[in-house]
Amino acid sequence: MSIEKEIKQKSFKNPYNKLTVNLMYTNGWLTNQYAKVIKPYNLTEQQCYVLRILRDNYPQSVTINHIIENMIDEMSNASRLVDKLIAKKLVVKEKSINDLRSVDVRLTESGVAFIDELIVKIMKWEVSFFEVNESDLQLLNDLLIRLRKKSPSNI
Repeated sequence: MSIEKEIKQKSFKNPYNKLTVNLMYTNGWLTNQYAKVIKPYNLTEQQCYVLRILRDNYPQSVTINHIIENMIDEMSNASRLVDKLIAKKLVVKEKSINDLRSVDVRLTESGVAFIDELIVKIMKWEVSFFEVNESDLQLLNDLLIRLRKKSPSNI
């Protein structure tokens, strides 16, 4: 279905406006689909990203700043997200051995098992969800990277 039909809009001012709206609409749509996959795990998208960052660094712990720097959503409150994951017994805070004024965050053993199971589920969903061949996937990824590199500086 066309973007015009999806959002019930007759036309766009130009192809750039259409692309902008299409990307924003697709982001929202994809985020909703992803949320359905992780909903049974009682996680938010941002909590899932924190767990993935920690999994990528496991068994080492990382600082809150490292988590912030690697989040997809720059507006996430990493400290609050970590506290929620601590309450779920998926992560722990530890005194930093490098800086006694800060704390590091590390996955618990149950956190490792939890995120590993979730990653497998997400990977299966991605493969079944995106019914696009690998060369088209590569082209789309390349175009999205190119689009982000050309961010307008003066508006």
